[in-house]
Amino acid sequence: MRALSWDAASSSAAPPVMMPDLYIVTLAGLGLLVLLVAWLPMVLRRAPLSLPIICVLAGYLAFSLPVAGPAPFPLWFPVATERLTEFVVIVALMGAGLKLDRPFGWHGWRQVWRLLGIAMPLTILATAALGWWWLGLGPAAALLLGAALAPTDPVLAADVQVGPPRSGEEDDVRFGLTAEAGLNDGLAFPFVNLAIVAALAAGTAGPWTAAFTGWVLVDVAWKLAAGIGIGWAAGHVLGWATFRAHARARLSRTGDGFVALGIMLLVYGVTEMAHGYGFVAVFVAALALRAAEREHDYHDTMHAFIEQAERLLMMLTLVLFGGVIAQGLFTSLTWAEAGVAIAIVFLVRPILGWISLAGLSWPRRERALVAFLGVRGIGSFYYIAYALNHAPFPEGVQLWSVVGFVVLLSVVVHGVTVTPLMRGLDIQDGRNLDP
Repeated sequence: MRALSWDAASSSAAPPVMMPDLYIVTLAGLGLLVLLVAWLPMVLRRAPLSLPIICVLAGYLAFSLPVAGPAPFPLWFPVATERLTEFVVIVALMGAGLKLDRPFGWHGWRQVWRLLGIAMPLTILATAALGWWWLGLGPAAALLLGAALAPTDPVLAADVQVGPPRSGEEDDVRFGLTAEAGLNDGLAFPFVNLAIVAALAAGTAGPWTAAFTGWVLVDVAWKLAAGIGIGWAAGHVLGWATFRAHARARLSRTGDGFVALGIMLLVYGVTEMAHGYGFVAVFVAALALRAAEREHDYHDTMHAFIEQAERLLMMLTLVLFGGVIAQGLFTSLTWAEAGVAIAIVFLVRPILGWISLAGLSWPRRERALVAFLGVRGIGSFYYIAYALNHAPFPEGVQLWSVVGFVVLLSVVVHGVTVTPLMRGLDIQDGRNLDP
């Protein structure tokens, strides 16, 4: 065996510079971002800037670095995109339902019914018309674009929603936007499914009649009924188990906030197994859970846990969104597509939201705020991912580009304006403001 010897020249040379492992850098970056997610809401509370803007910017900068790996483009990871965005929306819907203090009813929710029954269908129709006429999308893709961009997002709309349970931060504007975001994600699903039916039927020579009848009976009637029914029943049963069972067996005695996560997953899973709309079921179950014992302190514990989970998931999703922007999401975006996105944010929702609230005895300022602050976000990503995974849409790249630009516009425009607008509303109504 040859003996080992030191080379004098090599031993005196400086050691090679070792680049840090990308995994370690990622961990450190995530740690910093998590700390910022906890700290920034306090700092930005009265500033014209939002946490989603910071997350998108952080993702853009991180994935612009030379050492950054490829961004997870949605079309490269279709199933992962669908599942991640789905989970974020479910968590946000649970949080929205838990923090609503106002009892469910026809009169107290009148602005919500108008937004759901008038503004949302008209927004779907108007957006689909823009997609078909201005962008040249096929009928199925145009309908999908309208359905995906119609709902107010429960994740990114957190800054315009009511405060925690029993906090008293529930004026008509905040309540209307929170309840709308809680329900319209599920109610937009039938139109997404109609777009899928249209895309599948386009490749067949058979008549539309059977497909449309199946859509009405299954996707509209059964799935909505199952979502509402299972959510209501499960919410009441779990509400009893949480607050009204024998004192030693009540879930509230655990003091664990993650019970809300278990309730959410159970309700969603059971509803989806019954082929109902899990989004609707989760929100309805959260409302029923609040109604079981409206003033219990345990609601604060569950909501706090869900809110923290929602912020972390939102952070992850928006950082990845910033990454795909940095690496070319809008490379093929045309001026026509950008124009449609601008029209959706600044014209379609504000005008149709204003029309839907006509006749309410509200000041014009409040009507304008609800109409303008229809935030678009992660729910739109989910619907596009879901549809592209269930039917062939040749316009997939174009749909992602347009929807991504709408969400980016909404993140920036609403993120910059929401704080001064809501602060002005609080001053006008004489509410106490934090220093």
